[in-house]
Amino acid sequence: MKVLITGGAGYIGSTICSALLDHGHTPVILDSLVTGQEVFTRGRIFYQGDIADQGLVKKIFTDHPDIFATIHCAALIVVPESVTKPYEYYHENVVKSMDFFYQLATLGYPRLVFSSSAAIYDVVPGFMVTEGSPLNPNSPYSRTKYMMEMVLKDFCHAYDLQGIALRYFNPIGADPQMRTGLHIKDPSHILGRLVAVARGEAPEFHITGTDWPTRDGTGIRDYIHVWDLALAHIQAVEQFVAVIAADASPERPYSVINLGTGQGITVREMVSAFETVLGHEISKNEKPARPGDVAGAYANADKALDLLGWTAEKPIETGIADALRWGEVRDQVLGW
Repeated sequence: MKVLITGGAGYIGSTICSALLDHGHTPVILDSLVTGQEVFTRGRIFYQGDIADQGLVKKIFTDHPDIFATIHCAALIVVPESVTKPYEYYHENVVKSMDFFYQLATLGYPRLVFSSSAAIYDVVPGFMVTEGSPLNPNSPYSRTKYMMEMVLKDFCHAYDLQGIALRYFNPIGADPQMRTGLHIKDPSHILGRLVAVARGEAPEFHITGTDWPTRDGTGIRDYIHVWDLALAHIQAVEQFVAVIAADASPERPYSVINLGTGQGITVREMVSAFETVLGHEISKNEKPARPGDVAGAYANADKALDLLGWTAEKPIETGIADALRWGEVRDQVLGW
């Protein structure tokens, strides 16, 4: 089947495209390349442009009328940046996405998989969250994800849309074949920052926030290999009709699914695992929490198993090793 991937030249979107190809499907990429990498689109069907360009979006579906579903990954994603640039985040992630969703409905392409975020969850006792846990988005970035879930839910009720919101936890690693990986020179992702320190591209790793109510005072996360995350999207599009039938009402064809490992790892534990895989300690220092940071959460992923037949398989050590391997080839792949 053909699947439209917005943001398909980004870290997660490009990995999803590789997984689609490996499973016999055809990705069609729409990406503005504001943050994505053109090299990740080579040899693939690619349209450079914005999701808000209605003429371009219409052309894509005219050129490819057999597109089965859309996976919407396009978004700005850096939490601290969203605190200082809320207008940009609300405009890019909410205003443009809202118009794009409506255009999908009017063009008659109703099946939509939305890249949401576990950052919308409130802190709960024990830190494990189900899809029904309380929500409390704590930054402009996370609020854009929450808002778009609400928009998608309402659009699925009012218009001809069917939506699956996949709440990502914390992606790590790279495509195991090293076709794509994290491509930001100054990454905010924890593993990207650890790799930068290990490679001498940053002087030290900052453990930001050490007085959270966790077992060691540092934030707790659920680190999922980006390839496992990509495979969940394959399951979501291949089983889209069945998921909607099983989990949604006819009046509101909308489903929410957590994508995580079901294991909570603190920042200190992540650093320790990284140093074990690396083979030596790195320079690190403790700093206050950054704007928009939260204590964190990890997934109850039972629903993903029940509806998608999916469970995360790659351990954290594999994610770390793949991130280190990507760090060695990144500059060559990206032409930096």
